[in-house]
Order: sequence, then structure tokens, then C-alpha cells
Amino acid sequence: MTWITQHTKLIDCRSHGPGSELLLVEGDSASRSVARLRNERCQAVLPMQGKPMNAAKASEKSVRRNPWYEALIKALGVGWNAENLDALRYERVLFLFDPDADGIHCGALMLIFFDQYLRPLLDQRRVSLIKAPLFRVSADGYRDAISVYSEEHLARLRRHLDDRKISHSHQRYRGLASIDAETLQETCIDPDSRTAYLLQHSDAESARQVFGKPAKRTAR
Repeated sequence: MTWITQHTKLIDCRSHGPGSELLLVEGDSASRSVARLRNERCQAVLPMQGKPMNAAKASEKSVRRNPWYEALIKALGVGWNAENLDALRYERVLFLFDPDADGIHCGALMLIFFDQYLRPLLDQRRVSLIKAPLFRVSADGYRDAISVYSEEHLARLRRHLDDRKISHSHQRYRGLASIDAETLQETCIDPDSRTAYLLQHSDAESARQVFGKPAKRTAR
């Protein structure tokens, strides 16, 4: 056990550097679900405890004293403002939050934090968002369930099935822990089948317009 895993809730991987990734999730329940399915060799998991502090509105002193942000900085190994990128323990950081309004809010707040205090990771294209499915649709004649990612997507799919008189039902997921293991593995964890959206400074600016005031850049 390392100091980092002993003093944080980080579930670390065995190998670091190229090919490794850190998945940030909401809470212990999501962490357990993801940890059971991850590749222990190269995928680490770090759960948040509650909603992240809004770095756009908090003072730098408050942000630096925030226990979860401290744990994240220690897990990454780069220090505040990513001053030592050579020490980065993972090649990529992935946001994997619940597919609901709270998850969107958490993702936006995390992105604002990265933009203000870990901007070089965004600049080097090392931070991505994995969008988890919001619904599961089962339809007659379809061997596999269909993963659906928004209310609009669900409405279009239901119209399509209704037009063809195909009987169907749907289930709304209540967080990552409610997604069945096969779907979670395929849509969120396996790099070969999941979809990850690269996050950039412009995305952080959009998040800041909604959730916080424009922030002064910290020294880099």
C-alpha cells in the first residue's frame, strides 16, 4: 500500500505512465461498481465525496485546502498548477459521472477546477469525459438492449419503434451503480468500445459561464 492509497480513497492500478488512466467518479457506490470491472493493470479509480467545490467562486486558499482536491493532486503527482508534468502518474484523466443533472454539474465543476489549477493537462489533451447511458431500452426482435443517452434520444427511438409497431420497454438508470455490469463495461470502461469526449479550455469557459464567474488565471 502506498502513502496515496493509504490516505485517500484512490483504488490504484499496478502500472503508471503510458496507457494508464485515472477515472474520477461520484462516490463510493460508483467507485465499487467501476473498480470491479476495470483493468487493474492500467485503470485507477478515485471517488469524489460530495459535489466538488466551485473553483470559479472560491478563493485559491480554500481550493488548496479542499480535502478532495488535495487527494486528486496527490494522486496525479504533478503538484498544483501541474508544475511538474514529468511526474504525472497517469497518461489520461477521465470524468465518469452519473448520467443525470447532478452528474453534469459535477463534471462542469471538475472541468473548471482543471482549467484553473491543472490547465497544462487540458492543453496536452489528457482530460476526457465519458458519457454514461441514461436509459436502457429493450425491444422485441432485438437481441441486445439499446443504450440511450438523453431524453431526446429516447423519444426518437420510441417513435421509431412505435412507427414499426415493435413492442418495447425502457428503464432509467439511477447512477453508475444501477447500470448492469455488461453495459457499464462496454459503454464506460473498455477503451475499445466506450466513447470519450476530449475536454478543452473552451469547454471550461462554457461551464464557467453557467456555473461561475470568470476566474483569474493562477500562475503556471
